[in-house]
Amino acid sequence: MSDAIRGEARGTAPVPLSVLDLVTVGSGRTATQALATSVEISRLAERRGFHRHWVAEHHSMPGVASSSPAVILAHLAAHTRRIRLGSGGVMLPNHAPLVIAEQFGTLEAFAPGRIDLGLGRAPGTDGATAAALRRSDRLNEGAEDFPQQLAELTRFLDDDFPDGHPYARIHAVPGPVQGPKGRPPVWLLGSSGFSARLAGTLGLPFAFAHHFSAHNTIPALDLYRESFRPSAVLDAPYALIGVAALAADDPKEARRQVLTGALSMLRLRTGRPGLIPTPEEAEAYPFTAAEREFVESWLANIVYGTADEVREGLDGLGKRTGADELMITANAHGGDARVRSYELIADAYGLPVLPEAPVTSAAGE
Repeated sequence: MSDAIRGEARGTAPVPLSVLDLVTVGSGRTATQALATSVEISRLAERRGFHRHWVAEHHSMPGVASSSPAVILAHLAAHTRRIRLGSGGVMLPNHAPLVIAEQFGTLEAFAPGRIDLGLGRAPGTDGATAAALRRSDRLNEGAEDFPQQLAELTRFLDDDFPDGHPYARIHAVPGPVQGPKGRPPVWLLGSSGFSARLAGTLGLPFAFAHHFSAHNTIPALDLYRESFRPSAVLDAPYALIGVAALAADDPKEARRQVLTGALSMLRLRTGRPGLIPTPEEAEAYPFTAAEREFVESWLANIVYGTADEVREGLDGLGKRTGADELMITANAHGGDARVRSYELIADAYGLPVLPEAPVTSAAGE
């Protein structure tokens, strides 16, 4: 299974490059347009040799339309043929493990051999929304039970509960009970040390959210590598980091675009979530001194500028962290800016222009 995990660097990129998609919805735009942009990005990423395209799970955020990763991934699978698709991630405490095994078994049937199951233990939302999702006000229960939920999910994916277990006669379908063994590789996601240590102990690949927890990146990756134990999945650590990056033809335009995401994050952090503002809205916003300090601190962890500047920033980050793969998220108001950013980054690294695969059906038949 390690071949399904480890990416291949293309062009002059020192490590594989991938895409993390929040399906952002800008002011004056619709979720339909945002989802259409995700399809466009996925097809571009496939054509330009990016390794994978992951979709995040978030809830009750007007500016983010990725509340149902499995549904979005099924749609992307129907519009692509080669690129790996996955969740970055599914927030496991929000769901019954059997449901996730069934959803990703279905995705694996749609797109055999190119589905990733990335798992996180945070709710992906605020406390009240998490309680509504879980139908429980015990919000710490899910995080504390994460290792047990993960073990249960893995057994459903492998169809290997031992005799005598209450779930031994239950099968996740589509799944191994219907044919040859084979399932999506499981990744653990995190922004602190908990998942890093667990991923290392279990010998699983690890994805770290550098894009919103940059100060924890190196300590978490060090902990993952120190904790790593070889497994049937991996014989050596494999660490991916999520990176906020946006390239534009003009450096001033890149700054205008990333400011929209920074203002959106400021509003979210201060209890005012909304659609992603336009560049004009962000430029005209009357920031207080404290707000300006937050925004500048946020922007300091984003790689932005011209294509060459972004490449230099990504290369430097890769060297500092030793990451095995960089997963780029481009958060901006409009789809055009995001699509253009991925094109420019691909050009900066000399990624190949691959033939566009014809799309006929989700299973490629």
